[in-house]
Amino acid sequence: MNSADKYKAVKAEITTIYHENKGRYGYRRITAELRKRKFSVNHKTVQRLMKELGLVCRVRMKKYRSYKGEVGKIAPNLLNQNFHAEKPNQKWVTDVTEFSLFGEKLYLSPILGWQYRHRQYQRMLREKGIRQSMSRKGNCLDNAVIENFFGLLKSEPLYLQEFRSVEHFKLELLEYLDYYNNRRIKAKLKGLPPAIHRQQALSAA
Repeated sequence: MNSADKYKAVKAEITTIYHENKGRYGYRRITAELRKRKFSVNHKTVQRLMKELGLVCRVRMKKYRSYKGEVGKIAPNLLNQNFHAEKPNQKWVTDVTEFSLFGEKLYLSPILGWQYRHRQYQRMLREKGIRQSMSRKGNCLDNAVIENFFGLLKSEPLYLQEFRSVEHFKLELLEYLDYYNNRRIKAKLKGLPPAIHRQQALSAA
């Protein structure tokens, strides 16, 4: 049996994982996924086999520039770049990001920017026992977690494909959000997708 045959099954699985993730995985994530699938192989071997197969991670992270919306003055910066949470739902981060497509500006946000400062919104937070924190002006590190996510959001689905229309983009965006939460593994979360890691944390609480 020659060396090519030795890795035949591994190569097939690498190719499957690569295409399942639309070329977004490099050798490190593919190695982690292989181990989840009971393949015993190290990252250097995966890197070499991917090179032989001509499989290259398509994602090239571009510098993400924050959406320059209004800066809130209602709440102090309580978070102060401390993103560590002892349990799920202890800290939530939100922001707005902008997409320019087909001559239009599209915005992704859980809530319209001005509503962060709306009295009804403030009252709802107080009733729920939620303390609000707002970033300082011109300091992207204050919201680094969501800034990093928006960088991925633009580098992975947006820059890797062309869209036929705004509606097509919206459908692909929804598909990516589901992929990110439920299938895309993250090293900092012990090689698990965010939703599964959160579910396990809730079960252990």
